Amino acid sequence: MFDTIVIGLGAMGSASLLQLARCGQRVLGLDRYEPPHSLGSTHGETRITRCAIGEGEDYVPLVLRSHEIWREIEQETGAELLTECGALILAPGSGSALVHGKADFVRRTIAAAERFDIPHDVMSPDAVMRRFPQFRLRGDELAYFEPSGGFVRPERCVEAQLMLARRAGAEVRTGMQVTAIARDGDGVCVTTLDGSRFLASDVVLAAGAWSAGLAGATLAPQMAVTRQVLHWFDADDTALFAAERCPVFIWMHGDTAEQSFYGFPVPHDGAGVKVAMEQYLDVLDDPDLVRREVTPEEAAAMFDDHVQGRLVGVRPPALRSAICLYTMTPDADFLIAPAPENPRVLLVSACSGHGFKHSAALGEAVARRLTGSDDGVLAPFALARLAATLVR
Repeated sequence: MFDTIVIGLGAMGSASLLQLARCGQRVLGLDRYEPPHSLGSTHGETRITRCAIGEGEDYVPLVLRSHEIWREIEQETGAELLTECGALILAPGSGSALVHGKADFVRRTIAAAERFDIPHDVMSPDAVMRRFPQFRLRGDELAYFEPSGGFVRPERCVEAQLMLARRAGAEVRTGMQVTAIARDGDGVCVTTLDGSRFLASDVVLAAGAWSAGLAGATLAPQMAVTRQVLHWFDADDTALFAAERCPVFIWMHGDTAEQSFYGFPVPHDGAGVKVAMEQYLDVLDDPDLVRREVTPEEAAAMFDDHVQGRLVGVRPPALRSAICLYTMTPDADFLIAPAPENPRVLLVSACSGHGFKHSAALGEAVARRLTGSDDGVLAPFALARLAATLVR
């Protein structure tokens, strides 16, 4: 009998497992694959982090605490997890461009920075191009730069957290596909494909794209899984895109969500400049049936629609491409909630494409909730706000 079983050991699951183990719980982590892996949402070498969050000010304490936790883990393990190369956010001066369902994203980000005293600069287009000659702007952009932004290395974070969780007493079993979560007296029974049964007082469901299939009739409709594509391109001068000279960036160059992309500096020799856009129309009925190959036409469209004329010296064809999965809520905010059909199951998922930067602190908040010291940081992500779309 375990205190808690964590299902899914990616960003949220590995963080939750570590923090629960450090609280003295007897915890079991289950994953159908061998994390870190490239089949879900926690891969691709780099993930953007930024401290002033345009998606909503409720997120800011989470990312600030996550940065602290990653620095602590770096000290414990010697792993390099967080690179603060700066974050640049660009949008048309009109402010109407959307990011994660939020309009006027740059001004929302500036407001969050001002409220939380996060150092930042609001820059003119000319100032951006003088400081960062990698970028070619058209001259009407609103630009926000945050020195404490940068990128986190997702695979390394998962590896480090699982290692420390085991060291703190957690049990980890991989290659275990969960097929059912059911009530068992005052607790929960988790069944896997091989017929194994595990009992616990609580379950943390952090299976990402596979959470909907296990979450129950009320939560599942709130999670839409979408296919996202990542591309890496070569550059004439890769040194210009090194982390010492180039920030991560989010670039809205039109008024619709499709007219934006984001990217990273080169994290190591030979990696290429990573860029991607976000799409929400290709919704998957079954994450196991996602098309994992990326066509040359997809990479060419990424370059033509977004990269060309904006990133100086970056050239086609793509060095490589990959996919990842987003699990989206209707309002593009997080969903962290007990399952109404079984309140002993806490869903920690549906992070809508902007979750990794918060994951370390979310794991800590989950552990506090399940050990009786809830500090309320998860309250904004409850199910009640989605009441209009709930199954009756």
